[in-house]
Amino acid sequence: MTEERKDAELGSRANEPEPASSATAECDVEPGEVIEEELVEGAPVRRKGIYLLPNALTTASLFSGFYAIVSAAGGVFDNAAIAIFVSMILDGLDGRVARMTNTQSKFGEEYDSLADMVAFGVAPGFVAFFWSLNGLDKIGWAITFIYVAGAALRLARFNTQIGSVDKKFFVGLPSPAAAACVAGLVWCFHAFEPSAWLTFLTIVVVGGTGVLMVSNVLYRSFKDLDLRGRVPFAAILLVVLIFVVIALDPATVLFTGFLIYALSGPVRSLFRGKPRRSVKADK
Repeated sequence: MTEERKDAELGSRANEPEPASSATAECDVEPGEVIEEELVEGAPVRRKGIYLLPNALTTASLFSGFYAIVSAAGGVFDNAAIAIFVSMILDGLDGRVARMTNTQSKFGEEYDSLADMVAFGVAPGFVAFFWSLNGLDKIGWAITFIYVAGAALRLARFNTQIGSVDKKFFVGLPSPAAAACVAGLVWCFHAFEPSAWLTFLTIVVVGGTGVLMVSNVLYRSFKDLDLRGRVPFAAILLVVLIFVVIALDPATVLFTGFLIYALSGPVRSLFRGKPRRSVKADK
Protein backbone atom coordinates (compact mmCIF):
# COMPACT_ATOMS: atom_id res chain seq x y z
CA MET A 1 0.00 0.00 0.00
CA THR A 2 1.46 3.33 -1.03
CA GLU A 3 1.94 6.25 1.34
CA GLU A 4 -0.58 8.36 -0.62
CA ARG A 5 -3.30 5.70 -0.17
CA LYS A 6 -2.63 5.45 3.55
CA ASP A 7 -2.94 9.22 3.94
CA ALA A 8 -6.20 9.22 1.96
CA GLU A 9 -7.75 6.50 4.18
CA LEU A 10 -6.65 8.23 7.35
CA GLY A 11 -8.17 11.49 6.14
CA SER A 12 -11.50 9.87 5.30
CA ARG A 13 -11.67 8.18 8.71
CA ALA A 14 -10.98 11.47 10.43
CA ASN A 15 -13.97 13.03 8.68
CA GLU A 16 -16.35 10.20 9.69
CA PRO A 17 -18.55 10.91 12.76
CA GLU A 18 -17.54 9.00 15.85
CA PRO A 19 -20.10 6.53 17.29
CA ALA A 20 -22.03 7.84 20.26
CA SER A 21 -20.66 6.49 23.50
CA SER A 22 -22.80 5.15 26.33
CA ALA A 23 -22.03 8.27 28.34
CA THR A 24 -23.36 10.44 25.50
CA ALA A 25 -26.49 8.29 25.25
CA GLU A 26 -27.11 8.65 28.95
CA CYS A 27 -26.98 12.42 28.61
CA ASP A 28 -29.97 12.27 26.26
CA VAL A 29 -32.18 11.05 29.13
CA GLU A 30 -34.34 13.75 30.68
CA PRO A 31 -33.05 14.75 34.14
CA GLY A 32 -35.05 13.15 36.94
CA GLU A 33 -36.82 10.67 34.69
CA VAL A 34 -37.01 6.97 35.59
CA ILE A 35 -35.61 4.59 32.99
CA GLU A 36 -36.11 0.84 33.38
CA GLU A 37 -34.91 -2.00 31.18
CA GLU A 38 -37.31 -4.90 30.58
CA LEU A 39 -37.08 -8.09 28.58
CA VAL A 40 -39.71 -8.26 25.83
CA GLU A 41 -39.61 -11.55 23.87
CA GLY A 42 -36.02 -12.05 24.95
CA ALA A 43 -34.80 -8.62 23.85
CA PRO A 44 -33.97 -5.79 26.30
CA VAL A 45 -36.28 -2.78 25.96
CA ARG A 46 -35.80 0.51 27.82
CA ARG A 47 -38.99 2.14 29.10
CA LYS A 48 -39.36 5.65 30.49
CA GLY A 49 -41.70 6.68 33.31
CA ILE A 50 -43.57 4.87 36.08
CA TYR A 51 -47.02 3.30 36.49
CA LEU A 52 -49.41 5.65 38.26
CA LEU A 53 -52.05 3.43 39.89
CA PRO A 54 -49.94 1.04 42.00
CA ASN A 55 -47.47 3.76 42.97
CA ALA A 56 -50.34 6.04 43.98
CA LEU A 57 -51.56 3.35 46.39
CA THR A 58 -48.02 2.97 47.73
CA THR A 59 -47.88 6.75 48.26
CA ALA A 60 -51.18 6.59 50.17
CA SER A 61 -49.72 3.85 52.37
CA LEU A 62 -46.64 5.98 53.00
CA PHE A 63 -48.84 8.95 53.88
CA SER A 64 -50.80 6.87 56.40
CA GLY A 65 -47.56 5.83 58.08
CA PHE A 66 -46.37 9.43 58.20
CA TYR A 67 -49.74 10.53 59.58
CA ALA A 68 -49.41 7.91 62.34
CA ILE A 69 -46.08 9.44 63.43
CA VAL A 70 -47.52 12.97 63.44
CA SER A 71 -50.61 11.86 65.39
CA ALA A 72 -48.51 10.03 67.97
CA ALA A 73 -46.31 13.09 68.43
CA GLY A 74 -49.50 15.08 69.06
CA GLY A 75 -50.80 12.55 71.59
CA VAL A 76 -53.70 11.27 69.43
CA PHE A 77 -52.75 7.61 69.76
CA ASP A 78 -55.99 6.00 68.61
CA ASN A 79 -55.81 7.83 65.27
CA ALA A 80 -52.15 6.86 64.98
CA ALA A 81 -52.96 3.18 65.46
CA ILE A 82 -55.85 3.30 62.99
CA ALA A 83 -53.59 4.96 60.41
CA ILE A 84 -51.19 2.01 60.60
CA PHE A 85 -54.04 -0.43 59.89
CA VAL A 86 -55.13 1.75 56.95
CA SER A 87 -51.56 1.59 55.68
CA MET A 88 -51.73 -2.21 55.88
CA ILE A 89 -54.83 -2.29 53.68
CA LEU A 90 -53.25 0.03 51.11
CA ASP A 91 -50.03 -1.99 51.13
CA GLY A 92 -52.00 -5.14 50.39
CA LEU A 93 -53.78 -3.44 47.51
CA ASP A 94 -50.84 -1.95 45.61
CA GLY A 95 -49.16 -5.26 44.85
CA ARG A 96 -52.39 -6.97 43.85
CA VAL A 97 -53.42 -4.07 41.64
CA ALA A 98 -49.99 -4.12 39.97
CA ARG A 99 -50.32 -7.84 39.22
CA MET A 100 -53.93 -7.57 38.04
CA THR A 101 -53.14 -4.69 35.68
CA ASN A 102 -49.72 -6.05 34.68
CA THR A 103 -47.99 -2.89 35.91
CA GLN A 104 -45.20 -4.42 38.00
CA SER A 105 -41.87 -2.62 37.86
CA LYS A 106 -38.52 -2.51 39.64
CA PHE A 107 -39.23 1.07 40.69
CA GLY A 108 -42.52 -0.02 42.26
CA GLU A 109 -40.82 -2.80 44.22
CA GLU A 110 -38.17 -0.45 45.62
CA TYR A 111 -40.71 2.27 46.41
CA ASP A 112 -42.99 -0.22 48.14
CA SER A 113 -40.13 -1.48 50.30
CA LEU A 114 -39.19 2.05 51.40
CA ALA A 115 -42.83 2.89 52.15
CA ASP A 116 -43.14 -0.32 54.21
CA MET A 117 -40.11 0.72 56.25
CA VAL A 118 -41.84 3.95 57.23
CA ALA A 119 -45.35 2.53 57.71
CA PHE A 120 -44.45 -0.76 59.43
CA GLY A 121 -41.04 0.02 60.88
CA VAL A 122 -40.62 3.64 61.92
CA ALA A 123 -44.29 4.53 62.52
CA PRO A 124 -45.19 1.69 64.96
CA GLY A 125 -41.92 2.21 66.83
CA PHE A 126 -42.56 5.94 67.27
CA VAL A 127 -46.20 5.38 68.24
CA ALA A 128 -45.21 2.90 70.97
CA PHE A 129 -42.38 5.17 72.13
CA PHE A 130 -44.50 8.33 72.45
CA TRP A 131 -47.31 6.34 74.09
CA SER A 132 -45.46 4.37 76.75
CA LEU A 133 -41.74 3.74 76.26
CA ASN A 134 -40.51 7.34 76.45
CA GLY A 135 -40.83 7.20 80.23
CA LEU A 136 -38.14 4.50 80.45
CA ASP A 137 -35.31 6.75 79.26
CA LYS A 138 -32.56 4.69 77.56
CA ILE A 139 -34.42 1.41 77.92
CA GLY A 140 -37.38 2.88 76.07
CA TRP A 141 -35.50 4.04 72.99
CA ALA A 142 -33.40 0.85 73.01
CA ILE A 143 -36.54 -1.31 72.82
CA THR A 144 -37.89 0.96 70.10
CA PHE A 145 -34.66 0.66 68.12
CA ILE A 146 -34.80 -3.14 68.36
CA TYR A 147 -38.18 -3.01 66.66
CA VAL A 148 -37.17 -0.50 63.98
CA ALA A 149 -33.92 -2.33 63.19
CA GLY A 150 -35.79 -5.63 63.10
CA ALA A 151 -38.23 -4.23 60.54
CA ALA A 152 -35.38 -2.91 58.36
CA LEU A 153 -33.51 -6.22 58.46
CA ARG A 154 -36.72 -8.16 57.82
CA LEU A 155 -37.53 -6.14 54.71
CA ALA A 156 -33.96 -6.36 53.40
CA ARG A 157 -33.90 -10.14 53.88
CA PHE A 158 -37.32 -10.52 52.27
CA ASN A 159 -36.16 -8.63 49.17
CA THR A 160 -33.17 -10.95 48.77
CA GLN A 161 -35.18 -14.15 49.32
CA ILE A 162 -37.84 -13.52 46.66
CA GLY A 163 -38.09 -16.64 44.52
CA SER A 164 -35.76 -18.70 46.73
CA VAL A 165 -38.12 -19.76 49.53
CA ASP A 166 -41.42 -21.63 49.64
CA LYS A 167 -44.22 -19.15 48.95
CA LYS A 168 -46.42 -20.92 51.51
CA PHE A 169 -44.30 -19.57 54.37
CA PHE A 170 -42.64 -16.36 55.53
CA VAL A 171 -39.23 -16.59 57.17
CA GLY A 172 -39.69 -14.44 60.25
CA LEU A 173 -42.75 -12.46 61.32
CA PRO A 174 -43.93 -10.24 58.42
CA SER A 175 -43.48 -6.54 59.15
CA PRO A 176 -47.19 -5.67 58.57
CA ALA A 177 -48.22 -8.29 61.15
CA ALA A 178 -45.64 -6.96 63.62
CA ALA A 179 -46.92 -3.43 63.05
CA ALA A 180 -50.49 -4.64 63.60
CA CYS A 181 -49.52 -6.14 66.97
CA VAL A 182 -47.98 -2.86 68.13
CA ALA A 183 -50.77 -0.69 66.70
CA GLY A 184 -53.44 -3.01 68.09
CA LEU A 185 -51.87 -2.81 71.56
CA VAL A 186 -51.89 0.99 71.47
CA TRP A 187 -55.43 1.10 70.07
CA CYS A 188 -56.75 -1.25 72.78
CA PHE A 189 -55.15 0.45 75.78
CA HIS A 190 -54.69 4.07 74.66
CA ALA A 191 -57.32 5.26 77.17
CA PHE A 192 -55.73 3.42 80.12
CA GLU A 193 -53.70 5.23 82.74
CA PRO A 194 -49.93 4.53 82.65
CA SER A 195 -49.04 1.57 84.86
CA ALA A 196 -46.22 -0.90 85.38
CA TRP A 197 -48.06 -3.88 83.84
CA LEU A 198 -48.96 -1.89 80.72
CA THR A 199 -45.37 -0.71 80.28
CA PHE A 200 -44.15 -4.27 80.70
CA LEU A 201 -46.68 -5.51 78.13
CA THR A 202 -45.50 -2.83 75.69
CA ILE A 203 -41.87 -3.90 76.15
CA VAL A 204 -42.78 -7.53 75.49
CA VAL A 205 -44.88 -6.79 72.39
CA VAL A 206 -42.52 -4.22 70.82
CA GLY A 207 -39.29 -6.05 71.63
CA GLY A 208 -40.76 -9.49 70.95
CA THR A 209 -42.12 -8.62 67.51
CA GLY A 210 -38.82 -6.93 66.65
CA VAL A 211 -36.91 -10.13 67.42
CA LEU A 212 -39.46 -12.37 65.68
CA MET A 213 -39.10 -10.36 62.46
CA VAL A 214 -35.42 -11.31 62.15
CA SER A 215 -35.85 -14.87 63.43
CA ASN A 216 -35.92 -18.00 61.28
CA VAL A 217 -39.39 -18.93 62.55
CA LEU A 218 -41.75 -19.90 59.72
CA TYR A 219 -45.17 -18.26 59.39
CA ARG A 220 -47.97 -19.27 57.06
CA SER A 221 -48.28 -16.79 54.19
CA PHE A 222 -51.73 -18.02 53.05
CA LYS A 223 -50.62 -17.37 49.47
CA ASP A 224 -51.62 -20.91 48.56
CA LEU A 225 -55.30 -20.20 49.22
CA ASP A 226 -57.37 -20.28 46.05
CA LEU A 227 -59.68 -17.26 46.27
CA ARG A 228 -60.89 -17.66 42.69
CA GLY A 229 -62.38 -21.11 43.04
CA ARG A 230 -65.91 -21.98 44.07
CA VAL A 231 -66.69 -22.49 47.74
CA PRO A 232 -69.77 -23.65 49.67
CA PHE A 233 -72.45 -21.05 50.35
CA ALA A 234 -71.65 -21.23 54.07
CA ALA A 235 -68.26 -19.65 53.38
CA ILE A 236 -69.78 -16.26 52.64
CA LEU A 237 -71.77 -16.50 55.88
CA LEU A 238 -68.50 -17.03 57.71
CA VAL A 239 -67.07 -13.90 56.05
CA VAL A 240 -70.12 -11.92 57.19
CA LEU A 241 -69.66 -13.23 60.75
CA ILE A 242 -66.00 -12.18 60.74
CA PHE A 243 -66.90 -8.64 59.67
CA VAL A 244 -69.58 -8.44 62.35
CA VAL A 245 -67.19 -9.57 65.10
CA ILE A 246 -64.55 -7.06 63.98
CA ALA A 247 -67.14 -4.26 63.89
CA LEU A 248 -68.20 -4.94 67.49
CA ASP A 249 -64.75 -4.13 68.89
CA PRO A 250 -62.18 -3.67 66.12
CA ALA A 251 -59.28 -2.78 68.41
CA THR A 252 -59.57 -5.88 70.60
CA VAL A 253 -60.35 -8.27 67.74
CA LEU A 254 -57.50 -7.08 65.51
CA PHE A 255 -54.98 -7.01 68.34
CA THR A 256 -55.97 -10.50 69.50
CA GLY A 257 -55.97 -11.91 65.98
CA PHE A 258 -52.54 -10.60 65.02
CA LEU A 259 -51.09 -11.48 68.41
CA ILE A 260 -52.24 -15.09 67.91
CA TYR A 261 -50.64 -15.06 64.46
CA ALA A 262 -47.37 -13.74 65.94
CA LEU A 263 -47.38 -16.52 68.54
CA SER A 264 -48.35 -19.21 66.04
CA GLY A 265 -44.86 -19.29 64.53
CA PRO A 266 -42.93 -20.06 67.75
CA VAL A 267 -45.61 -22.52 68.89
CA ARG A 268 -45.48 -24.31 65.55
CA SER A 269 -41.67 -24.46 65.65
CA LEU A 270 -41.77 -25.76 69.22
CA PHE A 271 -44.02 -28.68 68.36
CA ARG A 272 -42.17 -29.43 65.14
CA GLY A 273 -38.87 -29.51 66.98
CA LYS A 274 -39.94 -32.28 69.36
CA PRO A 275 -38.60 -35.67 68.27
CA ARG A 276 -41.22 -38.29 67.75
CA ARG A 277 -41.17 -41.26 70.05
CA SER A 278 -40.15 -44.43 68.33
CA VAL A 279 -42.74 -47.18 68.59
CA LYS A 280 -41.25 -50.64 68.93
CA ALA A 281 -43.28 -53.43 67.46
CA ASP A 282 -43.99 -56.41 69.72
CA LYS A 283 -42.16 -59.51 68.61
